[in-house]
Amino acid sequence: MVLRIGLLQCDDVAPELRATHGNYPAMFEALLTGVDPDLEFCVWRCLDGEIPDEVEAVDAWLTTGSKFGVNDGLAWVDDLAAFVRELWRAGKPLVGICFGHQLIAKALGGEVEQSAKGWGVGVSFNRLDERAEWMTPWQPELNLVVSHQDQVVRLPPESRVLGGSDFCPCYLMQVGEHFLGVQGHPEFAKPYSRDLMALRRELVGEARIHEGQASLDAPVHDALMARWILNFMRRGMARRGAAA
Repeated sequence: MVLRIGLLQCDDVAPELRATHGNYPAMFEALLTGVDPDLEFCVWRCLDGEIPDEVEAVDAWLTTGSKFGVNDGLAWVDDLAAFVRELWRAGKPLVGICFGHQLIAKALGGEVEQSAKGWGVGVSFNRLDERAEWMTPWQPELNLVVSHQDQVVRLPPESRVLGGSDFCPCYLMQVGEHFLGVQGHPEFAKPYSRDLMALRRELVGEARIHEGQASLDAPVHDALMARWILNFMRRGMARRGAAA
């Protein structure tokens, strides 16, 4: 069965980088079709106020990252949070990436703050403390490219942390049986991460940028995370179908 994924787009790649790296929907399509070519994508530009009005429009949903924050007080973020709560009540599978991870937490009663530890950039190295059944094939670590200041600091109800690090304790989070959030960016290729860091050099700081650039020599588990995302979505669909 073809899996239909609704992409909730919360940002655009900076114009200076778009010609080289494309935009976020294309990044996610390349990531996920690399695991399963039989996927269909529908995109809602939530950053422009285009919020879905039907939870059943697709089989599963995915929320992108964003330069905006869940605490910025933007109307479209509040509207998207309301839609996230609709998905929760309906039992629809949702996966949140970076900003999307934080949005899930806040929308369902958790808390997100700007970390005193500063920016996370480059490759982050995380231990997995719990093995969920959709984590196949299994491995005990998850290394992904990151770009964030905010972090989830209080979990919403019915959630559990599956993995993290000293820098970001709540890195991989499952809420109930149909919501999943990850702080990393499996869709970010290393060349894009390198160029994004260069673009944000003054914002992030020279020392942290130097560390982040050096970390890009390490292997990342983007394809594994893509497989886990699709496993999670299909498992959520099956559980929902069985309960119907």
